[in-house]
Amino acid sequence: MQLTFYGHACFGLEMGGKHILIDPFISPNPLAAAIDVDSIPADYILVSHGHQDHLADVERIAKRTGALIVSNYEVTSWFGAKELKGHPLNHGGKKSFDFGTVKYVNAIHTSSLPDGSNGGDPGGFVLWNDDSCFYFAGDTALTMDMKLLPMTCPKLDFAILPIGDNFTMGYEDAVIASDFIECNKIVGCHYDTFGYIKIDTSAAQKTFSAKGKELILPAIGETLNI
Repeated sequence: MQLTFYGHACFGLEMGGKHILIDPFISPNPLAAAIDVDSIPADYILVSHGHQDHLADVERIAKRTGALIVSNYEVTSWFGAKELKGHPLNHGGKKSFDFGTVKYVNAIHTSSLPDGSNGGDPGGFVLWNDDSCFYFAGDTALTMDMKLLPMTCPKLDFAILPIGDNFTMGYEDAVIASDFIECNKIVGCHYDTFGYIKIDTSAAQKTFSAKGKELILPAIGETLNI
């Protein structure tokens, strides 16, 4: 699978012949200034929760591409009022699409939409088909609910976890999370975008390698074969 990092917590990938974009916050991010938002393909846009730094470019991209927005009921309804199509999920629920299955799983965080309205409860996603399975945790603290993933989903090929601390778990807790989800290949996100979440990336990678795990920290705009 090819996974492209667009900065902060935004990733694009192709799965089952479809382009999937996750948590697009690109144009307001000065670190992602080199990314051309209007050239990013999307058949589906997954939104973990309502905070601006996870959905700032959803409307712009969905209007151009006609992508289906997949999120919780409150987020999809909010975009629905803007005449953008969506599919609502709630915690523990899954839905089969033409590229594979998406399951909406628990995250411990907060959520409100840019206009201050209710963003519903935040979540993460597990995506799988016959070829691959991965977990996008969204913004979350370390939670015992992560132990349910190996019991309820196919074996993970990799996981995308926040490591920036302050608003989410830091890299020390992310190592524990990787044990809970039984996955040793981790892509880090939600770090260094702004002052509160700047971290020592070398220390983060050493913490993972000391446990026999791989922490991948792609550059913005980099595409990984994973």
